[in-house]
Amino acid sequence: MRLLLPLVIPLIGALAVALLRDRPQGRDWAAILAGIAELVAVLVMLPDVLDGQRATFSIAPFLPDASVALRADPLGILLLLTASPLWLLTTVYSIGYLRGSTASLTRLHVLMAITISATAGVAFSANLITLYLFYEAMTIATYPLVTFTGTNKAAAGGRRYLSYQLGTGIALFLPAVVLTYTQTGSFALTPGGIFGAEPTGLLPILTYLLFLFGIAKAAIFPVHAWLPAAMVAPVPVSALLHSVAVVNVGVFTLFRVLLDVFGEDAVASLGLGRLTLIATSVTIVVASLVALRLENLKEILAYSTIGQLSYMVLGMALLNEAGATGAALHLVGHSVSKITLFFAVGAIAVGTGATRVNELRGLGQRMPLLLGVFAVGAASIVGLPPTVGFLTKYFLFIGVAETHQWLVLVVLAASTVLSATYYLRVVRTSLSPMPHVDGRPSAPTSPPLSGGPVPREMLVPVIITAVLTVLLGVLPGPLLTLVRAAVS
Repeated sequence: MRLLLPLVIPLIGALAVALLRDRPQGRDWAAILAGIAELVAVLVMLPDVLDGQRATFSIAPFLPDASVALRADPLGILLLLTASPLWLLTTVYSIGYLRGSTASLTRLHVLMAITISATAGVAFSANLITLYLFYEAMTIATYPLVTFTGTNKAAAGGRRYLSYQLGTGIALFLPAVVLTYTQTGSFALTPGGIFGAEPTGLLPILTYLLFLFGIAKAAIFPVHAWLPAAMVAPVPVSALLHSVAVVNVGVFTLFRVLLDVFGEDAVASLGLGRLTLIATSVTIVVASLVALRLENLKEILAYSTIGQLSYMVLGMALLNEAGATGAALHLVGHSVSKITLFFAVGAIAVGTGATRVNELRGLGQRMPLLLGVFAVGAASIVGLPPTVGFLTKYFLFIGVAETHQWLVLVVLAASTVLSATYYLRVVRTSLSPMPHVDGRPSAPTSPPLSGGPVPREMLVPVIITAVLTVLLGVLPGPLLTLVRAAVS
């Protein structure tokens, strides 16, 4: 029954929040306590999973050859140990960000809790049917988050989000699931794969390509455009969707396809690793070049995320230990680093009204703390020590070198330089003094900005995530133990 707790606790939290909607303090505490309980429930499972125990639970029969079934393993625990603490911190951050908006905050707490429950369902899916159902449940649950503000722009972003997610899910992902069953006679997610060591013909390759582009949450080019469109949502939503839940579920699902549907031998035999390296390399380059010319801070983070997700898939497709370790480690490291950047950007907008790079002049003097935590998150994405991003880049580069994929090595190196360039532009502009006219601060190239004090509920989470970004890079031992168990 412990296996059900990570799915049920967020739903209980959502119900408690709804019931306490007229008592803001109780409602917020219900959301926070649900986040704490979720983290504890996952941590309690960790020792048994690391000892090799695989708890299972069948919810209901769905098809003659498949039930809706759950199974705990290190990879699923890794996803939830990333999502649950960051959900908790996002909940606290949201309280400050939406202060004074009771109805909006209630709705946000409820929808975020349902999203985390769907994440737990994906993490613990024992077969492709269960995985697909929870994957699509997350799409439905997160649509109201994308359209949260209710504006015309939000509606347009939501339509694009839904068309990409449901469109690729129904037209590509679901047929891939069916084709897998017709070729293997199984829906099971099995370590080492279910296709056998040397599948033949074009049908397995077609099946894999349907998975690769049907799992649009991983944002591989050309099914990536939903991600920047979804940035119309408020900052806490963007942080949750694009650092914690949706994108990680996409990458995690591709990890399952590579490891537990096809398996290393079948991927190597069919040349699927090379196909994946090409698709992810193109995505990395395109996303980096687009981010380089953007001014809006959230759009920069969006395209940065697209590129970083492909780092993870690329690492797993290298089919060696170093690459897989770097891929799984980057799922955690990117989440902590990118949510730091989102939190910082949101706090800067609240404190100054700035949302674009050219509006950040003088930020270093006005808000040195927020600029500092932004710099920590950026340094990790670039891969600078002592952050966790350095560790992930180390394993990925080692994995590429061991496979002699020199062109991929050039892509990763170029992407690193491009990332450093657009993040350094943000930091450099922030350190520039505010232009003065007649002895008074002025920003003639920017619209008038306004802001107020940043609530401590926003400052505390961003400081914690920045500290974690460094701490995981300096003391990576426990995380590496779980990562290696997840990909072994």
